[in-house]
Amino acid sequence: MSNRFNHWPAFLFLAVFAGSSLQAQEAPLQLGSNRELFVDFHLIDRMDNLRLVLHEPRDEGPVFYFDQPWEGAFSAYCTIICDNGLFSAYYRGLPAAQKEHERTATVCIAESPDGITWRKPELGLCSVNGSAANNIVLANDPETCHNFCPFIDTRPDCPPEQRYKAVAGDHLNGLFGFVSADGINWRKIQEEGIFKNGQFDSQNVAFWSESEKCYVLYFRVWSGGGWDGFRTVSRTTSADFINWSEPQPMTFGETPMEHLYTQQTHPYFRAPQIYIAIGARFVPDRQVLSDEQAQQINVNPGYYKDCSDAVLLTSRGGNRYDRTFMESFIRPGIGLQNWVSRSNYPALNVVQTTPTEMSIYVNQDYAQPTAHLRRYSLRLDGFSSLAAPYGGGEMISKALIFTGNKLILNMATSAAGEIRVEIQDVGGTAIPGFGLENCQPVIGNEIERQVAWQRGADLGALAGRPVRLRFYMKDANLYAMQFQNSPEPLGKQ
Repeated sequence: MSNRFNHWPAFLFLAVFAGSSLQAQEAPLQLGSNRELFVDFHLIDRMDNLRLVLHEPRDEGPVFYFDQPWEGAFSAYCTIICDNGLFSAYYRGLPAAQKEHERTATVCIAESPDGITWRKPELGLCSVNGSAANNIVLANDPETCHNFCPFIDTRPDCPPEQRYKAVAGDHLNGLFGFVSADGINWRKIQEEGIFKNGQFDSQNVAFWSESEKCYVLYFRVWSGGGWDGFRTVSRTTSADFINWSEPQPMTFGETPMEHLYTQQTHPYFRAPQIYIAIGARFVPDRQVLSDEQAQQINVNPGYYKDCSDAVLLTSRGGNRYDRTFMESFIRPGIGLQNWVSRSNYPALNVVQTTPTEMSIYVNQDYAQPTAHLRRYSLRLDGFSSLAAPYGGGEMISKALIFTGNKLILNMATSAAGEIRVEIQDVGGTAIPGFGLENCQPVIGNEIERQVAWQRGADLGALAGRPVRLRFYMKDANLYAMQFQNSPEPLGKQ
């Protein structure tokens, strides 16, 4: 063993646990070749001097304003879809306060080649004020236009004419199902609502779950029934998008209830077994602006006595959200205009906008003439990470079984930092040749970095058998890991 390992802090040696000190596992995690993000404790058995940290998205500024006569200050409930390189933003257009002018609501669309520069196409589908020169896809249907929420159906045998689907509705008639071949021309899948057991007074989201092999619908309910208690979420599943299971309320572990105005649950595009939910946390009656300040920014008088921000929740299926992070994910920005009611509401879906970056979109300046959609960015997989200080720390994983022959990390270190990986048997003993002292230091800042040991990088001989991973980290962040298969011979890197 080299001198650098002889000088490690004593606690690191204590962290090489005997099998009896590791958590008992009924069965190893079936990791396969899934990319795993460090957004929860799913992989973690034990940590010493490491912690999970939430990362702050970078504000990239407005992408477009709701500035057309049929859009306006009350535009909301945005969904971002990327289909074969074309980005589309669907949203409710509503020029005046919803309760007064619900019949003027429309469903609008904006398009972008890169998720950064946007335009509003003239579709010619719906006439407003005597003209069809607009970006409206649906109009003249209050129960549809209030909260229309589309998705691309990734079910393998989905008919092409139903490749796009959507849900929209209210508590009186339930949620209606919609289908489309192109995301522009929509029709109801049937005249009756497909699901009726909820309040639905928010953006209700559905998708085909690759991991659960069914459609999943997350929808608005209230914790006290009716409109009492907290705004919260239930979910239901379906094999055919028409017949749905008995709904189950979502749980949040041992965390306090908070109002979730929206939840925006969706499969993360690089790890679809993990559902990312960037929800709008609503704090009613928490007034920041004075009456005079509200007049200064010209906010509608009924929409400045509450405030809200964005929070990060995750789920791996079933009726449980994980709230590893209770802190705000996206805080309201500097300026009074960010501290009004029903602002800072995230759009549905995170999308990739550069080879190393993903984007999150947020409605801001609600009920104001400056209402707009804003973009925030993060590195790929970078919602949160396993973080190590300069003094170093380590993590032991739960027992797991993987497929593939190489280990890839999404990671960043300082110039003085590093990551090393040891592969152990389930009892916590290093497998010969794969100990920490055999691992080549992983140093740098990369979305995909292969781990190698002195004997090479090929892990094929260990695939299919239960193992544990031991990570030693110093001044470093680990965002994600994945076992992959390489057809090429793997050297020492």
